[in-house]
Amino acid sequence: MTLPIVRVPTLAIHDSSDRFPVRRIYCVGQNYAEHTREMGGDPDRQEPFFFSKPADAVVASGSVLPFPSRTQDLHHEVELVLALGEGGTDVDPAEAGRLIFGCAVGVDLTRRDLQAVAKKAGRPWDLAKGFDRSAPVAPIRRGRPPVAAAITLDVNGVRRQSGVLADMIWSPVEIVAVLSRYVRLEPGDLIFTGTPSGVGRLDRGDAVAAAIEGLPSLDFRMA
Repeated sequence: MTLPIVRVPTLAIHDSSDRFPVRRIYCVGQNYAEHTREMGGDPDRQEPFFFSKPADAVVASGSVLPFPSRTQDLHHEVELVLALGEGGTDVDPAEAGRLIFGCAVGVDLTRRDLQAVAKKAGRPWDLAKGFDRSAPVAPIRRGRPPVAAAITLDVNGVRRQSGVLADMIWSPVEIVAVLSRYVRLEPGDLIFTGTPSGVGRLDRGDAVAAAIEGLPSLDFRMA
């Protein structure tokens, strides 16, 4: 039997024919106060917690996504995504910005019913968060992330989520620094930085439009 050919997932880079290779995907939970409250949490500035998705969960803007199996309660969570061009461990927050190659709009798709069952049983969230095509991401814009830009998500032309990046509990550079204490960050890593309030259900046929001021927009549709 011949060895399988495994291809590295890649994302488009704005205004470039180059592609960004994706190594790992890390996600920050509950990084906006209002979203933390809507999920039943305490928005005080506690140490951020992380979960992950497989690299091949990324899908490009403009995609039509099959509705995920094993869920009756699929949710959208619009987020700023950091794309790392350098790596490191125990990175100082003052130096964390140099690791960031660029940033993009992303949506963390979540099988909320599976997540609720896992939480109640004290089990991992892996299959609620890290399923196939669970990470739509727009083309990456090179450079540092915006600081006070508006972040929004519409479903079928109706505004569902609306916030400002400045409302993050932990800033992008702080997130990079804290995560680097737990794992060695490497070029190609993506970091989803949390979602504002207004997360909600997606149904078959829904059209999603996500945006952050100054970044290429993200659009996809559920089949």
